[in-house]
Amino acid sequence: MKKFGLFLALVLSLLLVLAACGPAATPEPAAEEPAAEEPAAEPFRVAVILPSAINDYAFSQSMYDGLVAIQEEMGGPDNFEFVYSENMFVVDDAAAALRDYASQGFDLVIAHGSQYGSSLQEIAPDFPDVSFAWGTTVDTFGQPNIFAYEAASDEGGYVNGVLAATISTSKIIGLVMPIETGDAKLYVDGFTAGVAATDPNATVSVTYTGSFSDTALAAEAASTHIAAGTDVLSGTSQMVVGAIGKAEEAGVPWFASDANQAPLAPSVIVDSQVYHWEVILKQMIDLINAGTLGGQSFAINLANGGEVIEYNPDYPLPADVKALGDSTVQGIIDGSITISTTAE
Repeated sequence: MKKFGLFLALVLSLLLVLAACGPAATPEPAAEEPAAEEPAAEPFRVAVILPSAINDYAFSQSMYDGLVAIQEEMGGPDNFEFVYSENMFVVDDAAAALRDYASQGFDLVIAHGSQYGSSLQEIAPDFPDVSFAWGTTVDTFGQPNIFAYEAASDEGGYVNGVLAATISTSKIIGLVMPIETGDAKLYVDGFTAGVAATDPNATVSVTYTGSFSDTALAAEAASTHIAAGTDVLSGTSQMVVGAIGKAEEAGVPWFASDANQAPLAPSVIVDSQVYHWEVILKQMIDLINAGTLGGQSFAINLANGGEVIEYNPDYPLPADVKALGDSTVQGIIDGSITISTTAE
């Protein structure tokens, strides 16, 4: 019995030794710390000063629409953010807004109007790390942080002049224009050249109201043209809303510019030369991201897609006349048509 007890004790001891010599328990792996997230990239930020409303169917809306197009293309406000001040027809107020936006560190501050040039010339040197742009002009004032831009509006003006001369029966065509400068003057030169090339017997009467925004003056000018026998009208700037109203009342066809104006008067708007400023704005953005803040000028035109002739589907334009318009656009693009404008 004692021997059995001794044997049992030896077995138990052996089991304890074997357990002690067994494989060590594998420790649980330490939890990995989550990788630090990279900070989100800041959006490209733009501020723009507009002389009229963003829905003026003209100059200001064309810039607003261009910025919206860029924002959509870049994936929304997380990547491209823009703010605007509209109806800045008082130049001193616009200058204060330009300075305020620049002090907030926007990547690009746009003064969308030739009337803002002198203000920008004074403000830009105070903010050398901010990029500015203004139009319509080619003048950067020699400043390394100012871009300039313009519209080759004589090209769309020429197309509209060709079509206007083709559909006019009285051969008296009227233009309601703001001020004889910039893209307004270019439009007049191109339009009259298009009329002359199509029908040398047709006459073009031009009225400059002296204002970009006075719709009453534009309406009065249109009425005067109509009373004088004009049977086709055109014009530029935000004031033309008043002129289009008179054209609609009289059933006189209207050729538009700057933005698509067909919704204003579907029965008389023939076509619109539409500005797509996003074409040159994207070039500016690329330059700014690469470290170039200004010192260059840009132009939108038919060839680069910055200007597009958009026909109004509600206007009964004969197919052969539309084909003439299309061939004229192509001729300007490929160089087979040269626009000979009147020299100053």
